[in-house]
Formats: sequence, C-alpha cells, structure tokens
Amino acid sequence: MDGELGDFLRSRRARIQPEEVGLTSYGRRRVPGLRREEVAQLAGVSVDYYIRLEQGRGPGDPSRTKSGGVSDAVLDAVARVLRLDEAEHEYLRAVARPRRRVEGGPAASRESAPREAAATSRVRPGVQLILDGMDRNPAYVLDHRMNVLAWNALGDAVVGFSDRSPGDLSLPRRVFLDPAARDLHPDWPAIASQTVAHLRLNAGHHPDDPAVGELVGELSRASADFRRLWADHLVKPCDHGVKQVRHPVAGLLTLPFETLRIPAAPDQTIVAYAPQPGSETAERLALLGSWMTSRAG
Repeated sequence: MDGELGDFLRSRRARIQPEEVGLTSYGRRRVPGLRREEVAQLAGVSVDYYIRLEQGRGPGDPSRTKSGGVSDAVLDAVARVLRLDEAEHEYLRAVARPRRRVEGGPAASRESAPREAAATSRVRPGVQLILDGMDRNPAYVLDHRMNVLAWNALGDAVVGFSDRSPGDLSLPRRVFLDPAARDLHPDWPAIASQTVAHLRLNAGHHPDDPAVGELVGELSRASADFRRLWADHLVKPCDHGVKQVRHPVAGLLTLPFETLRIPAAPDQTIVAYAPQPGSETAERLALLGSWMTSRAG
C-alpha cells in the first residue's frame, strides 16, 4: 500500500478537465486532467506543499496539525477541488493520516498482528444466534478483509460457505479466482467492481494489517481483472444494493441486501439479503428452505 495517497490523488486529478473548474487550458498537456500546480492553486496551498503531499512526504507547512498530520482544512479543500464524493473523501483522510493501532513502531505492530487477526476472526455467540433467527433472510458476517466468518443456514444454502475450507472463505478470492463465480453471479462485472471498491476503502482504514496487503498482492498477480480495477482506484462502501445469484436448485435469485455493523466488533459486518415479501425470489427462498429441511430430515 506504499504510495497509495499519491496514486489516489493523481488518479482523481486526471479525471477533471481544467475547464470544469474554471481554468483555461493552454497548449498540449503531457498528462490528462489537472496539473499539481492547478490543484494547489485551487485548494489554497503552496505548490511545494501539495507536491510533498502527493509524494507522501512530510510537508513543512503550517497547515499541518500539532500532531504532524495534514489538517482537515487542507484535506477538505483538496477533496473539494478534486470533487471527491463522501466515500472518497473519507478514504483520503484515512490514507493521508493513517491510524496506527499500536504504539512503539513496526516491531510492536508486527507482534500485535496475530492477536488482531485472532480477535477479528471470532464471532460472538449472540451474533450467531441472531443469524440463525433470520430464517427467511440469507445472512453472513464479514470482517474488514472481506473474509466470511459466520453464516446462517439459508445463507449457506444460497452461497455455499460450508463447502469450503476455513482458509477459503475470502469473498475477493472467490470473486476473482474461482471460475464458478461468473456462473453464480450473472452481474459479475458489477460484483467485481463493488468488491474492489469496498476492499480498497477497508484497506485505507487498516494500513498496518499485512494480510490486506498480501491479499491485494495475491489477487494482482493472479487476476488481470483485479489489476485493472485496482488501478482505477475505485473507492465505495458496499453497504446496500442488489445482487443476483444463479442457484442450481432455486434458479435466479434477485437479492436486495443491507449491511449492519456490529458495535462490539466494529470490523465485523452482518450482510443480510432481504427480498420483498411475496416476490418471486422470496417464494424461491422459502422453497429452498423447505428443500433443505427435507434433506436434513
């Protein structure tokens, strides 16, 4: 994730034409979009300051906070100039001022990583009871690495989590490395884009998690689609929407979903599919549940 701030800022200024922000474009430009000097001018900071910010170096500027981080005022100004949406603005703050979970330098962070991973992978029994009580809604729990930690019976029936080993429950790996994912999801391009955008947002909030960097590296090496989407610097939370699943028994399922954060475990999220009552998908899920019960009996 080194150089992420600079790459993100360059990708965002490349998509804005000078005329869109009231500037006159003279002559041929070597790169698309705004120049660094123009972003600095429009944001009201020195050119040297902005260049240092984009290069990830410590800008010697009074706009820095007492703790040494870039001030909210500067980041807000840059976000305004680059026309960042809410998620992109949040991501800019995260990568410009990465939070460090453990004081004491890199060694302390490395020592804490196994403990953090273990804590993240545990789902409280009460959360599992909530999942099991959602008998009409397929549901599962994700961590910030987009690993599936727990699920209910209907969620398993729809997606097939229990057929996989504990080390093979990563949604990004499944989307980009499992050929069956394109058959499971008729809208695979949209699913792939959502997955990358959400993973990048999470990565910005967990700069000290080596597992996230390793996952990005693995997918970048193995999947040309992932490399292309990651290079676009998509940033967007996948907190609600609609997915389609082509199920071998139930047929095509159109599944609106909502996500719920778990306050006691802020890096864990419940994902619940909630089809409209009386809809074709709701009826198919009911039949799928009955079919599962008959098989279990």
